[in-house]
Amino acid sequence: MKIQVCINEEGALRNQRYAFTDRFTLVSELLQNARRAGARRVVVDYDAAGRRLTVRDDGRGIDDFQKLVSLHESGWREDTVGLERPFGVGFSKCLYAAARCIVASGAQRVDIDTAAALRRERFEVQGTTAPIDGTCIDLHGVDLPDLARRMDTLCEGFPIDVVFNGQPLQRRYAEDQLTFMSTPIGAVHLAGGYDGRCTRDTLVFLQGFCVQAPSYLQRTRVNVVHLDPREFLARLPDRDMLIDADQQLMRVSGQLKQSWRELLECARAQLPEQQFVQTYYDAMRRWGHLDLLNDVDTLPAELFERIADYPIQVHAAERDYLQPVQAAPSRSAIEQGEVRLVVLDPLGEENAALWMMARHCRWLIFRAHGLDAGHWVQRFVRDFDPVPVEVEPLDVQARVRMEGRWVYPEVVLCQAVRIRLGQEEAEIADAGVCHEGSILVPAGETSGEAVRQFSDFVDENEFALDDAMQADREVLAELIRHLRATDPAATLDALLAELKLGRYPLLHGKTFEVTVGIGGAPGHSVVLAATRATETQPGGDRHARC
Repeated sequence: MKIQVCINEEGALRNQRYAFTDRFTLVSELLQNARRAGARRVVVDYDAAGRRLTVRDDGRGIDDFQKLVSLHESGWREDTVGLERPFGVGFSKCLYAAARCIVASGAQRVDIDTAAALRRERFEVQGTTAPIDGTCIDLHGVDLPDLARRMDTLCEGFPIDVVFNGQPLQRRYAEDQLTFMSTPIGAVHLAGGYDGRCTRDTLVFLQGFCVQAPSYLQRTRVNVVHLDPREFLARLPDRDMLIDADQQLMRVSGQLKQSWRELLECARAQLPEQQFVQTYYDAMRRWGHLDLLNDVDTLPAELFERIADYPIQVHAAERDYLQPVQAAPSRSAIEQGEVRLVVLDPLGEENAALWMMARHCRWLIFRAHGLDAGHWVQRFVRDFDPVPVEVEPLDVQARVRMEGRWVYPEVVLCQAVRIRLGQEEAEIADAGVCHEGSILVPAGETSGEAVRQFSDFVDENEFALDDAMQADREVLAELIRHLRATDPAATLDALLAELKLGRYPLLHGKTFEVTVGIGGAPGHSVVLAATRATETQPGGDRHARC
């Protein structure tokens, strides 16, 4: 017994209606046919109330009407078949989407009842007394309620003019609307090619229709690729996705990277060095071409930061104590050691001393990963983590355990903090230094801010404990004042300085007598010295006691 492949023609005709997944494929197929027929312009009109779709083009027209209804037989000329490999199923969508289909081309016309056509009944092609140029397809009973909204997107990469309901469509991504490069995969437009504002978002078109788009994109800044139909095929019958899409899109991505390489090499040869770096650094970084900077003296300024404030632990990398530099240091300043570049991990208790030394020595924080490993600057960058440092409190005055709401460090009151790193040394006298579970408090520190270097005040649920941070900062500030209270006048002066009494004009020029230890907890009394004699007079009591 021998068997062979057969086809149930009636079943194939009946089930073909389920092959198309998108109702708007009807429009894209008719547009595609017009383009293949050499049309320069297509006019589409849709009457939603009357459910009538009309598509007219100025192409070559139809020689053989039988080929319209011959499934899987394209009927196109040899050059079109060789270039685009049409499937020959596009017009069949009309038979399933409409109740009546009228086709006119040249001096011929046919009126098809689609239900009868699918029963394989015959229809007479008739001559007309009013020949037309190109082709006109008039479909009745077509349900496309959202077509008006979809047409602009559907045709945004279409290569010929399209007019919908009397309005020309923009076709913003068509090959005649943007600047394209010729490549082995087709035509490529690179967003940011002139200003460097590049993106990885890419729209991919095949034969004028989109076959790949990102979920979200900035439509005014996107790469556009029009694939060579000899190299790529779309999935039958909707043609909205590439065959072997994963592999083919890797080819597209590889070509975009190569196209950027060619553009950047050209820009490097033509532009002044500083302009080239400022304009195209981000594109080199995003597309993997940082090696183009290896022998360029100018450095991207965005790779440098200076420590402008007290370094603290922060949540989600909000490092406000770092500020960008206005201009990158010169190559000569770096090579001669006038500028020191360092790489530091995000601040934590284990490397806080390194950050404090970098702040004291005015080293620049450098993002070394922002340049190629072979860049000339890499040999001048010092990566201290996890290099141990020596931290020593000088002239220690007191040691006590702080009882905070969130943190419980040992507080070491001292005159200054010495930090050594190899042969280099720094003495910190103006701010607290956290090291090995302790907060070292030199003479110039009174604020209590050092608790923020000790902890980021974020709990296990990633919740910021702002109240606890403020409370512990006040606890440390109070503890520092208590530990330094060895001279009565200096202690009172420090306390009054925090009150900023000069903001109150009523107190200006007044002299007071303050007695501490009167009252509860312990309290104090304040007497306005100039009115002491009137204290016992009615209405003249100026004696306050707490």
